[in-house]
Amino acid sequence: MESSTVRVLLLRTAGTNCDKELALAFQRAGANVETIHIHRLLAEPGRLTAYQILGIPGGFSYGDDIASGKILANELLHHLREPLEQWVRDGKMILGVCNGFQVLVKAGLLPGPLPQLEPSDVFTTTLTHNSQARFEDRWVRLQSQSSVCKWIEPGKSLLLPVAHGEGRFAVRDPAIMDALEANDQIVLRYVSENGKPAKDFPDNPNGSAGAIAGICDVTGRILGLMPHPERFINIRQHPYWTRLDGAAAPDGLQLFEYAIKYVHSTMAVSV
Repeated sequence: MESSTVRVLLLRTAGTNCDKELALAFQRAGANVETIHIHRLLAEPGRLTAYQILGIPGGFSYGDDIASGKILANELLHHLREPLEQWVRDGKMILGVCNGFQVLVKAGLLPGPLPQLEPSDVFTTTLTHNSQARFEDRWVRLQSQSSVCKWIEPGKSLLLPVAHGEGRFAVRDPAIMDALEANDQIVLRYVSENGKPAKDFPDNPNGSAGAIAGICDVTGRILGLMPHPERFINIRQHPYWTRLDGAAAPDGLQLFEYAIKYVHSTMAVSV
């Protein structure tokens, strides 16, 4: 494997079931991908130094027995805190999709330390049961809006699928929402057909506060989102694909391509 290629490490464990789709999405965007079990990484945390992007796929890690993503989050928090903190200091990228987003939030990596709070105060948001108390599997409209995020440019209108039972984004208190807004950390919002933030079901499929579908940390390099970009990397994956612009890159693929370009431009990794 050539050192000039962007290298992605995907983390899996019992219950992970979207790792192959996420691997294919990164590969389509031009990266080399390795999938590793959490136990192997716990035994060899030094493996992280060989990669530029860490991906945590969707699924039901450990069966979501305690709360979605909580057990895997605890493994990261208590056994890989220092390697992951170094990862962030090194300017590397992290993506958490669906269950992976839940993991990042419950490990304190998202939204991460906020300038408005004490550095140790990182558990300010959560992802909890959908407001309609059932699993939702549907396509949603999204709008990207963060100029800080390194995974997608602002002003993009996207169509992506969601599939989750605990995707409702909630904040500890209104001041946290104000901080996320002030820091430009709100990356994706669910929107209605008119392009405005969606307050109600089904455009807002889970009742998320502020119609939030994805956030980043203050660096913009750690992204978590509930929709599945890896499930729309081929135009024919959309149920109404014949009505879409077949010449345009599928909305999900654009996210991976944008991130790979960022890595090429900032980490001395050439094409």
